[in-house]
Order: sequence, then structure tokens, then C-alpha cells
Amino acid sequence: MKHHGETFSLANGVAIPCLGFGTWQMKEGPETVAAIQKALELGYRHIDTAAYYQNERSVGQAVRASGLPREAVFVTSKVWNTDRGYESTLRAFDRTMEKLGLDYLDLYLIHWPAAANRFDNWEDINGQTWRAMTELYQQGRVRAIGVSNFFPDRLVDLCQFVEIRPMVNQVETHALYQQKAAHAIMEKYGVVHESWGPFAEGRKDFFTNPVLAAVGAKHGKSVAQVALRFLLQSDVVVIPKSVHKARMAENLQVFDFSLDAEDMAAIQALDQEESAFFSHYDPATVEFITGLEL
Repeated sequence: MKHHGETFSLANGVAIPCLGFGTWQMKEGPETVAAIQKALELGYRHIDTAAYYQNERSVGQAVRASGLPREAVFVTSKVWNTDRGYESTLRAFDRTMEKLGLDYLDLYLIHWPAAANRFDNWEDINGQTWRAMTELYQQGRVRAIGVSNFFPDRLVDLCQFVEIRPMVNQVETHALYQQKAAHAIMEKYGVVHESWGPFAEGRKDFFTNPVLAAVGAKHGKSVAQVALRFLLQSDVVVIPKSVHKARMAENLQVFDFSLDAEDMAAIQALDQEESAFFSHYDPATVEFITGLEL
């Protein structure tokens, strides 16, 4: 049975802990430092942040103060939309590292692709951003590089024309939006599938879903634990977020049970094949996302 130190292997052989701690909506400051320190004390060894979250200083402070060897904690950050492009991505990385106060980064992601309906040269923008990421990787400043929120067409487009392919694609993934087609494409191109929003942030009555609740009752586990276990058994990295110690601990307790074929089939049948948050094909949504200014 896996324990919470279990890892998946990226295309370059780097090990990524399959269960991490997300920090979206956690503000810079002592409360966030304390929450991350508590996560590390509980056994989390993978912390996910981003320039856009504006909490990189707190993440770095907690990691440095943890007493753990640097190589024991896997740290991810992301370049924001306003910093896309070659030179600006390199500068953004320098700012991220200054805030984190770390010698190297474990994983650096492009937070969102440039949108075709917003930029005539979207392919070039994504390509130049990736060129900077590749350079940082080749210089050894980051151990792995990848993307976030890249739909299959954008991921394939990038993979076709680059020397080093993305090693991770972090996308909304949960029991109600399983991204099966996207997962198949990622597998084809050797990209590890990472989930954000593994509980759909409680939308669509996620925590009272009768199927998830029934599977949980069968195993003596919560809906949240079943939801995480399902993704892990589907070869998806998960980064749940909570600032509550009890829930942080609960989210780690997913390696002492397994879902059987019947459980997996029941949960697979819940897939609504649409985001719990927005339509990526709705013009207003795309403008919001890619114009954050994006």
C-alpha cells in the first residue's frame, strides 16, 4: 500500500510526490506560513504555489524554517499571464526565486496558455514562454517544467514543436470532471496529469454526492478521501488545499485503503465531462481568464 511519500515519475526521471498541498487563496503572511509549516509537520512533501497567488514569500519561509533538507520538499510555482514571452518569463522566474528564497525550483509551470481569440500570435507567445522555461531547465535552475490549464489541442500543439516536452499539465480534475480524453493525450505524450480543484471546491453538491458517500461508508472514509483516492488510482497527482489541521491530516489518510473495480466504475460514471467552474469555450469566460490581464 502506498504511503504519503509515494511519488510518480516525470518524463525526465524526477520524482513528484503524488499528493501535495495547494495554496491558492492563501494570503501572504504569518497565517499562511503557519499553515504550510503544519502541512510539512503532518507529512506533506509537495507544496504548490504560483506568482499569481502572491504568497511565494510565505511558502519559501515555511520551507526554509521546516528543518527539512531542501531536497525533501518538492516546490512548484507558475509564471503568470502578464509575464508570458521569453525575456519576461526569465524575469518572472528570478522574482519567484527571490521571493521563495530557494536555490532551485522543483517544477515551474506556464499558468495559462495564451488564447487564440485574444492574441493573433498566441502560438509564438506560448512558444517563446516555453523557450524560456526550457532554458531555465537546461541551466539546472528548475528540475522539471510543465504547463497548467492547457487543453489537449494546446498541449499537442506545444509538444509537436519543442525539443523538451512539458512534463506536467495541471488542470481542473475531479470525480465530476475527470478529463479522460485529456488524460489519454497526456499519457501519449509522456505528460503527468496533475489535478487542481480535486473537490470541485464543493460545487455541484460535491461533498454530499451519494455515490462518493456510499463508497466512503463502505471503506470507513470521507467523501474527500474517496475523491482523492480515486484520482490517485487514476494516475493523477492531487494537490488538495485546506487551512484546517484536521482536514489537512484527513487528506493525507488516503494510502491505507484501495478502491476496488466496482468502486472505480461507480465513480467513473459520475463524470459530467464539464468544468464545475466555467466553460473554457465561452467567450466571456475566455476573456476573463486570459485577460486577468491576462
